[in-house]
Amino acid sequence: MKKVTKAIIPAAGLGTRFLPATKAMPKEMLPILNKPTIQYIVEEAIESGIEDIIIVTGKGKRAIEDHFDNNFELEADLLRKEKYELLEEVKASSKVEIHYIRQKEPKGLGHAIWCARKFIGNEPFAVLLGDDVVQAEKPCLKQLIEQYNEAQSSIIGVQQVAEEDTHRYGIIDPYSKKGRRYQVGNFVEKPKQGTAPSSLAILGRYILTPEIFTFLGQHNIGKDGEIQLTDAIQQLNGIQEVFAYEFEGKRYDVGEILGFIRTTMEFALNNQEFGQDVEMMMTELLLEKRIMSVEP
Repeated sequence: MKKVTKAIIPAAGLGTRFLPATKAMPKEMLPILNKPTIQYIVEEAIESGIEDIIIVTGKGKRAIEDHFDNNFELEADLLRKEKYELLEEVKASSKVEIHYIRQKEPKGLGHAIWCARKFIGNEPFAVLLGDDVVQAEKPCLKQLIEQYNEAQSSIIGVQQVAEEDTHRYGIIDPYSKKGRRYQVGNFVEKPKQGTAPSSLAILGRYILTPEIFTFLGQHNIGKDGEIQLTDAIQQLNGIQEVFAYEFEGKRYDVGEILGFIRTTMEFALNNQEFGQDVEMMMTELLLEKRIMSVEP
């Protein structure tokens, strides 16, 4: 039985929802409090037992590589100023074995995964999307790896979403359930409003067998004129069973502005160091807004 030790993190998107901030800065480097979004994803992979990570980047993404590299001048300065705790935090992001490959054309998520095929070889692998941050007692990806070890087949992470939001996601059409694991008849990419077969959405965590590259390599164009990973998963399901697992934990959507704001607010409120101060600040701001709204 081959273990899951490799992970792909696609980070080649243009980040158009966050313009103009992402004109020169990668969307993945936008911080939630004092930590870039992509670092939460990398930390989840490491905590789940992943040994090698490949990040698929695009034009203008060099800041990601710099973040996970050593910065000797900064580290020396922090050491000189005896800021040891901060020094350890800075060094932590450079202790990871990360590889990089560039997606030269923006052809979609499926194409980004295909770009990493030589790094993966003939092994099962994980995929973690940067738009989904998951807080869980047991890392989300670790939950999926455990399911893979049991089922010896591809596992797709899902959770329930509101019916009115199903058109934004890949949706599964399940036909049986064992615990939190589903057998799936169809995987549907962004169904039209009101046509979704369920409200179980694919939410940015996958364990896939290498056979997926056979279908990704066909470069079939799907929704939005892109090569869709969900379409390849549907084809894979035709030759070997692909399961869905309803993972435990709270998932945060940081791929659009309102979700990013909500995530930042919640993380700030839950921060042990300054959470109470943030709560007071929010209360004051809301009170000021109410007073201003009733003033003549």
